Amino acid sequence: MTDAGGARLNVVVGITGGIAAYKAVGVARALVLAGHDVQVIATEHALRFVGRPTLEAISRNPVHTDLYEGVAEVRHVAIGQAADVVVIAPATANTLAKLAAGIADDLLGNTVLATKAPVLVAPAMHTEMWANPATVANVALLRERGVRVVGPASGRLTGEDSGPGRMAEPDEIVAAALAAVRPQDLAGRRIVVTAGGTREPLDPVRFLGNRSSGRQGVALAEAARDRGAQVTLLAAHLEVPVPAGVTVVTVETTAQLGAALGVAAVTADTVVMAAAVADYRPAEVAEQKLKKDALGADVTLSLVRNPDLLRALTAGELAAERPAGQVVVGFAAETEDDPDELLRLAREKAARKGVDFLVLNRVGWTEGFGTPRNTVRIVDRAGSIVGEAAGDKVSVAHRILDVLV
Repeated sequence: MTDAGGARLNVVVGITGGIAAYKAVGVARALVLAGHDVQVIATEHALRFVGRPTLEAISRNPVHTDLYEGVAEVRHVAIGQAADVVVIAPATANTLAKLAAGIADDLLGNTVLATKAPVLVAPAMHTEMWANPATVANVALLRERGVRVVGPASGRLTGEDSGPGRMAEPDEIVAAALAAVRPQDLAGRRIVVTAGGTREPLDPVRFLGNRSSGRQGVALAEAARDRGAQVTLLAAHLEVPVPAGVTVVTVETTAQLGAALGVAAVTADTVVMAAAVADYRPAEVAEQKLKKDALGADVTLSLVRNPDLLRALTAGELAAERPAGQVVVGFAAETEDDPDELLRLAREKAARKGVDFLVLNRVGWTEGFGTPRNTVRIVDRAGSIVGEAAGDKVSVAHRILDVLV
């Protein structure tokens, strides 16, 4: 099954005998949590570093090691034939040499030769081994054959050594693996995504804010990146890790987000406004912490309205700088229970804001904000429903992008 944006993939994770094998557990875990079926092939040497029970518990499948297991089902080629992508992490110098020479003296080597799926390797070794002419030549040959190489990074290695040769982090490996099988239907496109929630300071300690974690915005940035787009993420107080492979601009307030948007949007083909923007800010910001003893039992705050950034982009001060054909996507987070009324609010907002598409999702105390899943409906400028999605936020992100494509 090939991933066309959120589908379940059959992923083979090959683990070879290097100290970085412990990080391969994180690769398998991330793929499983993303909803994919993970088959682990561990070499004999890999199991000296990571135990079979750990790998089976994380992958939720038996670990394959022996070339002569499952002979009746021709497993030594069947695993590769069924794979959507093959990831080898860590890929030792010995493994790279064997792959370059086409040696298939173990189950992993046979699997690689038998597959037509993309193959990705994450090298991990000491700096001298990585720089050795033999390894350099092997990696160059693998690249020529279409094998994708992620890393290695430069950093602390085993012992006191430091330098190039450190295996890439699991999230980077997973992102590269998924990108290898996803359609590159956004290649060459420039996409700006806003994510998180802006905060308006009351004093150096306190602020007005909202419960947005930035999960859906980050998922959109990652999904667009994996489909070939050049992505800029305008990030406001994310509660999830910043994704690799995108340009990140960190902002605090609505005003800062507006300034960053004014710079980023002028060259963007698409702007996705997924951030939860504070509608109001305090009229005055105290330079020192406000003391409750001085304020008394009851406090009245004077608030002023923030600029409407979405409207500014479609018909306000930012609109004049927009390139022709730019697509603007807004979000509507509503607490309304009635589905028909919820849809009416979305259609009204789409027309009022002048967006090309509006993503509607219901939020509440236990849904929407901060949760790993989401349910959305997508309407166009005319108010027609053009898409729906429910599931983890990555699959929802791909469904939104499907509509845009």
